[in-house]
Amino acid sequence: MKASYSKHILDFNEPSGTSRGILRQKETWFLILKENERWGIGECGLLKGLSCDDRPDYEEKLKWVCDHIHLGKDVLYKEMRAFPSIQMGIETTFISLTSEDPFKLFPSKFTESEDTLPINGLMWMGDQSFMMDQFEQKLASGFKCIKMKVGAIDFKKELAVLKLIRQRFSKNEISLRVDANGAFTPKEALSKLEDLAALEIHSIEQPIKSGQWEAMATLCENTPLPIALDEELIGVFDLEQKKHLLDSIKPQLIILKPSFIGGFKGSQEWINLAQRQNIGWWITSALESNVGLNAISQWTYTLNTNGPQGLGTGSLFTNNVDSPLEVKNGFIGYNNAKIWSKIK
Repeated sequence: MKASYSKHILDFNEPSGTSRGILRQKETWFLILKENERWGIGECGLLKGLSCDDRPDYEEKLKWVCDHIHLGKDVLYKEMRAFPSIQMGIETTFISLTSEDPFKLFPSKFTESEDTLPINGLMWMGDQSFMMDQFEQKLASGFKCIKMKVGAIDFKKELAVLKLIRQRFSKNEISLRVDANGAFTPKEALSKLEDLAALEIHSIEQPIKSGQWEAMATLCENTPLPIALDEELIGVFDLEQKKHLLDSIKPQLIILKPSFIGGFKGSQEWINLAQRQNIGWWITSALESNVGLNAISQWTYTLNTNGPQGLGTGSLFTNNVDSPLEVKNGFIGYNNAKIWSKIK
């Protein structure tokens, strides 16, 4: 068995704004295995400035994995404990290698083009006109659940956009999710959540910065709308620590990004803990290319999830890998009439 890796820089169609700044490019890595006539591919979806494994020795670790590929999936996964995106790449590459089709990791009605997954449409930050244009585009594309990034511009302007949407559509017609990416301070957060609740917002992701467990617990206890933990889960590797986090904060929801939390195995640990505590959850991609998005979408389908997932990021890039993944009317599917482009 031989292993290799390559870096791929994804270019955004247009600069995309979050409370952490403007995104123009996204670095990602492909891990490739070859054994006799078979081959497999996985994506190590690193996100600079957010992934806990955004470290200077990242490429060195990828090389180590390739040099020690003979150790097998389980040993390598364990060794890469501090590098969740590499764990994700290891998991998917080995599954891909042993699959009949390297791109069909979890055969199902989804991969046979017989079923789809509902997803939310994503609106990036910008001025009111830009955001309303995005909303109209999502509406025209058939999305019934829309997620809007908040926290980077004037909050009153962001509320104004949400008010315009809510004046036109009730919560039964359009479900609105917001993602603050930790932009609010603990002192101001509750007041802002009350403003959002008045607009019948479905939920808010990570209203305050991660690591403030006591403040987040207080917020979750008193919130007028469901709070979803996102960045809070990043860097929490130990099962007991995961349990302690959920016990301490008691969130209403958690958002699972496999590339950030140890792939499918790490995500499943969070799901098991959440279900025991009646905490809701959904799966979100983390700006991977279509290689990673494909693996996450197929795995998500096997979970029999309820509600829209966050898997609509494949169209954000000008140079993504061509794939059978297809978004139509607010659903993502796998169109077997399309083919994968060659991975360079």
